[in-house]
This record gives sequence, structure tokens and C-alpha cells, in this order.
Amino acid sequence: MTAATPRRVTPQQAFDSLSRRPRDLLVDIRSTMEYLFVGHPVGAVHIPWIDEPDWVENPQFVAEVRKLLLGGIGDVGEDAPAVFLICRSGKRSVAAGHALVEAGIENVYSVDEGFEGPLDGEHHRSTISGWRFRGLPWEQC
Repeated sequence: MTAATPRRVTPQQAFDSLSRRPRDLLVDIRSTMEYLFVGHPVGAVHIPWIDEPDWVENPQFVAEVRKLLLGGIGDVGEDAPAVFLICRSGKRSVAAGHALVEAGIENVYSVDEGFEGPLDGEHHRSTISGWRFRGLPWEQC
């Protein structure tokens, strides 16, 4: 594991930490369409990593996360809030986590399985794993 790698946690581990430490952040990095129409974890803040219409990386992603961390004054050290990143299946959150760690933000976690988990044999999601599959709190707009 390199220095620029976010730590990986299960959906349950992320939920447990967020329940114990109210300063921790859950950032849903999926596209706006996914966040609104598929649903999202209760309490998640939406900052897309890649979004429509151009499907390019959000050049303001790190800055937007830093704003949540009080302009960067609270993002280092032992007491820094943890930043949990969640996407659909756990892949985009690793890439976004790399960007945060490389920018000097500590306590960055990628939620393995994501919100919906991988495709099953029938090409459906939320049937094998993921935040929603695990019965953790979520809502839909």
C-alpha cells in the first residue's frame, strides 16, 4: 500500500464509525443522476468525482472536500475527521481517495462494495453486496 492509497472499509465499518464520530464525513462521489435517482446513504454529502454532462473528473473535488473540513484546518492529525468516500461499487472512491491523500488530507477511506455493489449473474446490483444490500440507512429523492 502506497502513501497515496485511501484505507478500505466495509459499508458496516463506515456506518459504525460515522455513528460513533459525528465529525466524520460520508461523501457520495457518484454522479448527480445516481445520487438523486438511485438513492444515497442517509447523511451523505454529495460531491461528484465524475459527473455529467462531460464525464470528466471534477477539478474542484479536493477543494470542495476541504471546505467540508473547515477549509483544511481540520484535515490532519490524530483527531482529524475521517472522510469516507462511497460510489456505486467501490472503484471510483479509490481514485477519488488517491486525490485526497495526495493533497495531504489524512484519514481517507474508500467504502468497499460501494452503495450498490457489483453486478450479479443477472446484471443487477444491490443483490450481492453494498450499502443498500447490507440494510444500512439510505434514502431516495
